[in-house]
Amino acid sequence: MPEQVSEPLRLMAVHAHPDDESSKGAATMARYVADGVEVLVVTCTGGERGDILNPAMDRPEIKADIGKVREQEMARAREILGVRQTWLGFVDSGFPEGDPPPPLPEGCFALEPLEVAAEPLVRAVREFRPHVMLTYDEKGGYPHPDHVKTHDVSVEAFEAAGDPDRYPGTGEPWQPLKLYYHMTFTRDRLVALDAAMGKAGIESPYGDWLKRLEERPQPWAVTTRVPCADYFETRDQALLAHATQIDPNGFWFVCPLDLQREAWPTEDYHLARSLVDTELPEDDLFAGIREKVSL
Repeated sequence: MPEQVSEPLRLMAVHAHPDDESSKGAATMARYVADGVEVLVVTCTGGERGDILNPAMDRPEIKADIGKVREQEMARAREILGVRQTWLGFVDSGFPEGDPPPPLPEGCFALEPLEVAAEPLVRAVREFRPHVMLTYDEKGGYPHPDHVKTHDVSVEAFEAAGDPDRYPGTGEPWQPLKLYYHMTFTRDRLVALDAAMGKAGIESPYGDWLKRLEERPQPWAVTTRVPCADYFETRDQALLAHATQIDPNGFWFVCPLDLQREAWPTEDYHLARSLVDTELPEDDLFAGIREKVSL
């Protein structure tokens, strides 16, 4: 009888900029790494046009070489999370502000034709062979053009990577089995954190955020809640590694970790595509897949 060949589970998270992987799904990734899952973060752009959001890092020498600095920050964050990481190599589009907003800069990620932008991701999927992919919804989670484009290329890669007739020359076909959207800042989660802080006598930063969510209803239902409270501290350390983007005195860290673990101990997702049978709601991104893959 032939010996059964074991295969590790593999998770790919596709993000627009360095720091996105630490603000969306980081505790989930750290939990799965600890469980023996292979995790790859794909970063579409270098974040070259991102503003410096931490006053302590707002210095001329950092602004002059922001792309290199953000690359170094990403290296620290991936080490903290224990993940592999690769760059697609596209240029940050920036966030257009104004009324009307200015045109996007020539050559940026958001303006690339879909097949040009998706080709290196298809190559990455065929090389890494993920069972599960994570990305943003069609609005990008928030309307940054690079986040919207990341959604587009992720869906394209999920649907095309298994087709031998598409994207020739990018490796042997591989079909991921599930695609999820991040549901990080849901109304239910923010209400729970807001209430926990109020009960503890701590001023909450979520009031205005909740008002904005009332004006913009959540487009997708949460289908999957991954318990990962034990890795919230790891998530925060990865966030802090992105020192140009994350103010250690900012809203990310206002709610104490013990309150977060008690009030909302999961990271949440919407199952957008599945080629395996699974029962909703889920508590595992690999539900329906573990039975097919021998660890």
